[in-house]
Amino acid sequence: MDVEELIESIIRALMFLAGILGNNWLAIRSLPGKKSGIRTNEILFINLAVSNLITNYLVDLPDTMADFAGRWFLGETFCGVFRFCADLSETSSIYTTFFISTFWHQKLVGSLKRGGAPVQLDNLCLVGCLLAGSWSVALVFSIPHFFFVKVESGNGSEEDCIDVFPNAIARQTYEILYLTLANAIPVAGIVFASVQIVITLLQNQRRIKGHNSDATKEMVKDNNKSVENRRDDTSDSAVSIPGTSNAASLTHIHSPSRPNEGRSGQSSPLNRETNTESRAGAQPNLSRPSQMPAKPSSSSSTQVRAAKSVVAVASVFLVCWLTHLLLRITNNIHTSSILVEVASYIAASYTCIIPYIFLHGVKKLSCSCKG
Repeated sequence: MDVEELIESIIRALMFLAGILGNNWLAIRSLPGKKSGIRTNEILFINLAVSNLITNYLVDLPDTMADFAGRWFLGETFCGVFRFCADLSETSSIYTTFFISTFWHQKLVGSLKRGGAPVQLDNLCLVGCLLAGSWSVALVFSIPHFFFVKVESGNGSEEDCIDVFPNAIARQTYEILYLTLANAIPVAGIVFASVQIVITLLQNQRRIKGHNSDATKEMVKDNNKSVENRRDDTSDSAVSIPGTSNAASLTHIHSPSRPNEGRSGQSSPLNRETNTESRAGAQPNLSRPSQMPAKPSSSSSTQVRAAKSVVAVASVFLVCWLTHLLLRITNNIHTSSILVEVASYIAASYTCIIPYIFLHGVKKLSCSCKG
């Protein structure tokens, strides 16, 4: 093994370890707690982690071992398992990412259009049927790889696990169907959902800024009016009751509030606050809860954070899988072992990056050890 092959093997090993850690972590942190039932988002995250772990354990690990050994040494039977699991996990991972993007599209965009109506994908039965369907599609496209494989000897004593279809027409037919149904359609759905989510987030951000600006201006205007009204009231009382002190004037002004106190036994919090403010007299009313700019609630900010993580995953997904798709189309036209190798690296990079983005998005990247 030369230096370049050693470096490639080390990189693949690091990617394998990162994928194992991230996807196991995502699966564990997505499990429901003791006091709460499982939710749609958690089911999708667990399914994504399982799909990626199949890639990590049954595809990346054997491939890494073969890289260090310099040849495929696991036999033709496991070669079929290797190729079968590669497409099975890849297809399931793509469809699960598509379902996650669709879920958050409904959560943000669709819910706003329907006036806060319930999200359709919050139905666990519906999500279960969709995931079962995606695994069925993945199974159909993976079965041919279990039979049409061969351990081929290359230069010298090197051996490699490759797909061998009966003829070129069968191979091209399979590739066209697979790339269309298991790649192009889900990718188009992810692009559409991600673009709509980004537009909604930008519009919401502009709306919040505009609302805060208007509320701040209104608060300043109300405070100025309050100060002017108090000055006018003070000057009017001073003119209408000549010869009396300011203290007497204030006592005369606040006397109507006393019957309420006697009737209730004690003044209400709202009355006490009003009396305190009116006794202050010279101090302007600087703040009221109703006049403060509205701040987004913690639940809405959590949803926005999760939606941003979905957009980030979609961006990584598009970079990885569009490149992967182009490489497979090119390899279908002109077969090349280098293109296959690069495509496998790109697929492995996707499975080891996205679990950390999702964990960060749902605030589960850190582990709390409190009981």
